[in-house]
Amino acid sequence: MSLEKFLNKAVSSWMCGDGPDSDIILSSRIRLARNFRDYKFPTVFTNEEAKEIINKVNDLVESNAFEQYGPMEFLQIEELKSLQKRVLVEKHLISPRLADHASHSAVLLSENEDISIMINEEDHIRIQCLFPGLQIKEALERASEIDDILEKHADYAFEEDLGYLTSCPTNVGTGLRASVMVHLPALILTRQMNRIIPAINQLGLVVRGIYGEGSEALGNIFQISNQITLGKSEEDIVNDLSSVVQQIIAQERSAREALVKTSNIQLEDRVFRSYGILTNSRIIETKEASECLSDVRLGIDAGYIKHLSKNILNELMILTQPGFLQQYAGGPLRPAERDIKRATFIRERLQLEERES
Repeated sequence: MSLEKFLNKAVSSWMCGDGPDSDIILSSRIRLARNFRDYKFPTVFTNEEAKEIINKVNDLVESNAFEQYGPMEFLQIEELKSLQKRVLVEKHLISPRLADHASHSAVLLSENEDISIMINEEDHIRIQCLFPGLQIKEALERASEIDDILEKHADYAFEEDLGYLTSCPTNVGTGLRASVMVHLPALILTRQMNRIIPAINQLGLVVRGIYGEGSEALGNIFQISNQITLGKSEEDIVNDLSSVVQQIIAQERSAREALVKTSNIQLEDRVFRSYGILTNSRIIETKEASECLSDVRLGIDAGYIKHLSKNILNELMILTQPGFLQQYAGGPLRPAERDIKRATFIRERLQLEERES
């Protein structure tokens, strides 16, 4: 497969879209957890109940209940190959849990992949909406629309004093997880993140790596999300998150300005050394590639590199993960082979970008 054809199939709208504050905020995500009243939670339900839940959602697809959002694709997880599931995880379209517990589970995806409805994960339904840049309120509006469609055809497990009931007690209430993916290289370089993370935690938010809980913050990319779902409205949760994120944006921009002012030549040297590694390496591991991509993205935002799109980081941080590399290669690769393929892929992608600039 040519690189152009692969990219056309592989790149989701949130990776290449320009949203507000997209120099720092890569994406915004809303996830709503819902369960049907007369069924056991997925942790204890029967295979027959699981099939009934899948059929309920599939019937809505066939009745064109979601037609306003364009074509939707219904995928049975157990029918997917392990590599296909890994790619969906790397694109943030399904959770690792859904990929690992494939029996009687499914996902409903919109054509541009900004909507993902996971079925029989930890909860019966998990509605996810992904938007580029800082558009957390817009993502909530879209997720709420989809939630309303589902609720017209299903009786949710809901209690007046508690809210929506979920498998995990931490999701009871709104069932809402709101998160933004942020690129914070200057706060890392100026050693401010160790001070900022505890302050964020004290506000009821949590800072995680690029793939959520338990993952590493590759390439200075972090996820910031709410921890509290009970006792607050969905709007309050989103407003609180947005307020904190705006402060982080201001601090990151201030740190970038300080670096340019006090360490301009050192920063420029760092950016172009990383660019040289990416354009010339024949072998590169995930961590080194992520660090270099972060430097190059910072260089683009600072104006040192003018011929590359800033979305290059969004794309390559996803497309150089193991699943994607093996999909591009057409089959399984050993770790050493992936490092070679990763270096080749990055060189080809940067060359393609240069030709189109």
